[in-house]
Amino acid sequence: MSDGERTNRRKDSESIYRNVIHEKFKPSIDRNICIRCKRCVKECSFGALESDDDGNIRYKGNCVACQRCVATCPVKAIDIVHLPTQYPPHASYTERVRQAITAQATSGGVLLSSCGTDMPYGMIFDDLILDSAQVTNPSIDPLREEVETRTYVGHRTGKITLSSDGYITGSDSVGPIVAMAMPLMIGHISLGAISYNTQLALLKAAKNLDILAGSGEGGLHADFNPFADHVVSEVASGRFGVTADYLQRTVAVEIKIGQGAKPGVGGHLPGEKVTDLISSSRRIPLGTDALSPYPHHDIYSIEDLQQLIAALKESTEHRVPVGVKIAAVHNVGAIASGVVRAGADFITLDGFRGGTGSSPRVIRDHAGLPIEVATAVVDKRLTAEGLRNRITLIAGGSIRSSADMIKAIALGADVASVCTSALIAMGCQVCQSCHRGVCAWGITTQRPDLVSRLDPDIGAARVTRLYTAWNEELKEMLGAMGIDSVESLVGNRDRLRYFGPNPKIAEIMGVKHVGEGWG
Repeated sequence: MSDGERTNRRKDSESIYRNVIHEKFKPSIDRNICIRCKRCVKECSFGALESDDDGNIRYKGNCVACQRCVATCPVKAIDIVHLPTQYPPHASYTERVRQAITAQATSGGVLLSSCGTDMPYGMIFDDLILDSAQVTNPSIDPLREEVETRTYVGHRTGKITLSSDGYITGSDSVGPIVAMAMPLMIGHISLGAISYNTQLALLKAAKNLDILAGSGEGGLHADFNPFADHVVSEVASGRFGVTADYLQRTVAVEIKIGQGAKPGVGGHLPGEKVTDLISSSRRIPLGTDALSPYPHHDIYSIEDLQQLIAALKESTEHRVPVGVKIAAVHNVGAIASGVVRAGADFITLDGFRGGTGSSPRVIRDHAGLPIEVATAVVDKRLTAEGLRNRITLIAGGSIRSSADMIKAIALGADVASVCTSALIAMGCQVCQSCHRGVCAWGITTQRPDLVSRLDPDIGAARVTRLYTAWNEELKEMLGAMGIDSVESLVGNRDRLRYFGPNPKIAEIMGVKHVGEGWG
């Protein structure tokens, strides 16, 4: 027997182990309704469906429940079935654990995944209850009285003077500041992690809403320069796409130290997604993995960070605020204090449920801190040290609704950063397959045939409506609490009560338990 024959026999013998990894989902096709148009086969970018010579549709495997076949079937003949577990029950070695072991014994590699962690950790936001005004603190009707939701990003020191339309005309602040129509921004998602049409839709929405959007660490494509007055540029450890022109065009600059979905780890864009478009904007070779170093190799101390902040302010002629993004980790309060002292104009906190286009699953699922706790801890620490009024605090990492946004503000954030919810508004089904580059909705892919499935104008309109609705609900809630400006809610933890299973969490956040009154 030749060496080649032995290798093939070994591979055939190992196939039984791969077959142990069971499917989670399966399309169910009603044969009585199906018209055999093969639309579902064409639309499934994961190759889960095929048709035979007679036009019958068959399932091949690899369904991720992206719902594209369901949405595009002209006769609504398809449903996605969640398959029950086929493993013997075991409390410790769950189906998830056994599948991961089997996959790594087959591949010998690091398991990658996308989006935020899907581990069944409790959401602290769901354990927090908001206050409402009653007799002695009357509520405000936002339909008949003004409730202000305009907010600002940048250095926040001293007295400010506002014009009649709400813009800053004078300030004792030593740094620049940017106005937004609402305390919401579109978080950093890079071109490459998402498609050209997706980023265009997000930037159009930011302009429509008069808010900021993050560029991500891939630079800003020249086609998007008209939106630069609503863009926060990002300087990550790989420095992809960072040029003087890029920094000077945008209205704010952010140094990315960490990301909630992968704290301590650099960005990773698989080579399959590095097309000519991405190669030119990131200035890297075509088809190569874009791997950002884990640390910034010029930052090993707060003093080093201070130097980079100063250099970026100098390069932008001190016209734009310069901030720092850090992952929510266990010592986040002390880290944030150092960042402020280093001269940052704003801090972005990214919680461990935050989204990502690609991350080692072990990091995504097991490292970091919930954004609820991190926000409260940082706000308390900076307030105690007399530093809180110097900066804008932005919080992100699984802000799923207007209620989450409102609670994040009450915990201490000035602005909520939202990414995944914006992508869901454009069709994302959170199938956690972004890193594979074959998104059926055209959101996280670079394949031209798939990118064209997302209409940027429709996507922008949907995100605009989502954020507008959240801002209206913010006004409703502020009115119900008797508060006429979102600024008065920032860090006002007395308007929250904890209703969860662990009172120690409430103590750490500085939130009272249900049943406790004011004062």
